Amino acid sequence: MKLALTAFTRKGADLAGRLARALEGEGDRCETAFPRRLAGELGAAAYPDLKGWTAERFPQVDGFVFVGACGIAVRAVAPLLRDKFTDPAVVAVDELGRFAVPLVSGHVGGANDLARRIAAATGGAPVVSTATDVNGLFAVDQWAAREGLYLDSRTAAKHISAALLAGEPVWLQSDIPIQGELPPGVRRGTGPLGIYITAGTGEAPFGECLRLVPRILALGIGCRRGTPAERIGAAVDRALSGHGLSPRAVQGAYTIDRKGDEPGLLAFCRERELPLATYTAEELRRVPGAFTASPFVVSVTGVDNVCERAAVLAGGELIVRKQAAEGVTVAVSRLPRVLRFDGYTDREGEDI
Repeated sequence: MKLALTAFTRKGADLAGRLARALEGEGDRCETAFPRRLAGELGAAAYPDLKGWTAERFPQVDGFVFVGACGIAVRAVAPLLRDKFTDPAVVAVDELGRFAVPLVSGHVGGANDLARRIAAATGGAPVVSTATDVNGLFAVDQWAAREGLYLDSRTAAKHISAALLAGEPVWLQSDIPIQGELPPGVRRGTGPLGIYITAGTGEAPFGECLRLVPRILALGIGCRRGTPAERIGAAVDRALSGHGLSPRAVQGAYTIDRKGDEPGLLAFCRERELPLATYTAEELRRVPGAFTASPFVVSVTGVDNVCERAAVLAGGELIVRKQAAEGVTVAVSRLPRVLRFDGYTDREGEDI
């Protein structure tokens, strides 16, 4: 997570610094800043106004940690809040580190987990109040965020939580492997309300369905010089829709290095928020397998096929072979992925 931390007293600033170092040790990226009066004393980054500092960082970070009273944190973020599915996590912790309180985006934003981690670092206690957590039940939105799954229906997610709280079963089907014991109340099979984990766009197996989409597809892309982003996007969408695949399942785009500076391809990746990775012709030639060869592509790039080889070299199994139209070629591979249920006990005691 990218985190912004602040505090309002010398003791609080000391704790914020210790937390930043602890969280960075776990892989987070942290920045600390303090009111001007305190920052000068500490030789640290300063801000003149808490609300302005918070507003500037609100769209840029994954979470805030306020070392101080909950009320200060609430007043700082309240005007900026929009939606629990998009707001960053907000955690308040007292300056002695005794209590870490997730205030906003406990599940999807990760505030509950962040509070637990902070409490572990300080020896304090996380004060988690969400209903599924206090009842020890499965929180599907939190699990989806932790596993990097796109959640396609907020309404269905709420209904699943309500059903589990009421002691009613929720059904599960998955196109990819899941290890670990099923959470209480979750059952394999088909029923009126369920969770479907899939990269596909086919018919849902439940009357009311929460579709969770794993990012397991790699796009191999080739294009002529000067091809606009709109044409590349249209070709990608045709390839995906024609094979019943969700655009939400795409995790990256891959091509030959000579296309790494192609403006249209770069613009397409920015619009779709996809990383672009490139390979040399030699790297692509070494990929084993049978690919759709083109003498023209060999004459231009030095390798018989760019899109299929790039998709496979990304680490996946080729599931959509070369699709060509209007100067764009697209192929799709499926990357291996295993999900996990941790910390739940299934009465059937089996993995799925």
